[in-house]
Amino acid sequence: MVPRWRSFVGTILIIVLVVVYALAATTIATLTLANAPWWVHFLYFLLSGLLWILPAMLIIKWMAGPRPKQ
Repeated sequence: MVPRWRSFVGTILIIVLVVVYALAATTIATLTLANAPWWVHFLYFLLSGLLWILPAMLIIKWMAGPRPKQ
């Protein structure tokens, strides 16, 4: 795939990932953490706030293309 198209598709994928992930994380928090103590909220949002980075890294790695051979 041409690098320009790869960047375009990757950018769209990251935007979709962030929107879907934010909606899912918020829905899960709303349904399960209503009566939880503050530290459970803190841990949940800390972990869920960092977890989206893993799939985003894979998309960015794909956007960069194959590594040049040395």
